[in-house]
Amino acid sequence: MQTTFTVNGKNVTLEAAPNTLLVQALREQMHLTGTHVGCDTAQCGACTVLMNGNAIKSCNVLLAQAQGAQITTIEGLAKPDGSMHPMQEAFKNCHGLQCGFCTPGMVMSAVNLCQQKPDASAQEIRHMLEGNLCRCTGYQNIVVAVQQGAAAMKA
Repeated sequence: MQTTFTVNGKNVTLEAAPNTLLVQALREQMHLTGTHVGCDTAQCGACTVLMNGNAIKSCNVLLAQAQGAQITTIEGLAKPDGSMHPMQEAFKNCHGLQCGFCTPGMVMSAVNLCQQKPDASAQEIRHMLEGNLCRCTGYQNIVVAVQQGAAAMKA
């Protein structure tokens, strides 16, 4: 089955079995390994990407469902000159990561969160990131990073 869609600004057509998950296609066919596979049950958020501007868990979406869609992965957030997206910078500057496994999904969810609610409170950020699990940080620095990233995205 062929699926045509846009990934990180590039038009792509992939051939895959009908039961191929979007996360599998991104990682195995496109070699975009920043999108992580954690739980395979849409519980951890490590596989979060933006689909048509909305954060989705790519382990829970069939590749065929991406027909005609615009997908942005963590690799697609960087600016054309290669510099990091403001949210990526904020996670780095605020130490919003430790092992890094959850970071790509967390950053993608944070970008979406800030696009929807740029002035979210710390409590709202915690609530909106509930679908992304981190076992290392305790979340405090992630919340601070999201606040800093939101401010930079508005600037």
